[in-house]
Amino acid sequence: MEKTSQEDPVKTAQNVSIGATGAQYEITAANYTAVVTEQGATVRQLRFRGRDLIVGFTADEPVPDYRGALVAPWPNRIADGRYTYKGRELQLPVNEPKRDAALHGLVCEQPWTLVLSEPSGIRLRHAIRPSAGYPFSVLLDVTYRLDDAGFHTEVSATNTGDHTAPYGICPHPYLVAGKSALNSWSLELPADTFLEVTPDRLLPLGRRPAADGPFDFREARTLGGVQIDHPFTGLVRDPQGNARVRLTEPGGSGVGIRWDRSCDWVQVHTADHVVAERHRLGLAVEPMSCPPDAFNSGEDVVHLLPGATHIANWTIFAI
Repeated sequence: MEKTSQEDPVKTAQNVSIGATGAQYEITAANYTAVVTEQGATVRQLRFRGRDLIVGFTADEPVPDYRGALVAPWPNRIADGRYTYKGRELQLPVNEPKRDAALHGLVCEQPWTLVLSEPSGIRLRHAIRPSAGYPFSVLLDVTYRLDDAGFHTEVSATNTGDHTAPYGICPHPYLVAGKSALNSWSLELPADTFLEVTPDRLLPLGRRPAADGPFDFREARTLGGVQIDHPFTGLVRDPQGNARVRLTEPGGSGVGIRWDRSCDWVQVHTADHVVAERHRLGLAVEPMSCPPDAFNSGEDVVHLLPGATHIANWTIFAI
């Protein structure tokens, strides 16, 4: 898809309808179909030959459990919603009161502007304006594109302000291997290390080796009843620099996600839920540019200089 500038006019959408999350943009190519919503640039549906690759939701309902969300300018949570940056103490809205945290950034519920629409891809844009908790200006562009290799996402973040901005990014898809139960799916997760977290607030405690423990999925094995809601790092990458997670059901079909070096972390969650009909429907696999509470720890935070751009890429593909 062609590049556009900040001044480009809004393009006319193709294959668009209206739902509870605003405009519903449908794209299709090479046996793949996807629907992306105006609200949050959320991926509401992704299918290959009619088979769901993610846990979706209907056009007439709000986004449940951040399914398909695009998370910025920080992934995961910030403890107490508080952090200090460049000597300035800042307080974000606490939108996860149970854990007293600021969860999943600022853009999930915001409207995104359509920039470009083609049958196989779209580009959406959102400008983060300065606020009390995040006094920075960041322009986000997300491009979604389908081809034979899968569903590609590219997110660019440009600092349009006068001050260096802390930044992080991640997607929030719940991957679906097939119609069988999650416990029967096999997971291949090439990560040497995971981050132990507090059981009550899921805040970082320290790195632990994955080897020979319950979270060792460096070689594909069945998930069974294991419960995961942890960040992983120490990722094994291919010669092109990509990390990859594969999820398959007993028959061999499934889904995978790969991502580039912009994300050295991945959050994995077995979607254990108190609501029975939402329990373990899919496996959340979220490539992250930085770990939870990074605005406090400083670990792998992107320090986006004025005028600078950060780009992250990932692809979901059928197996």
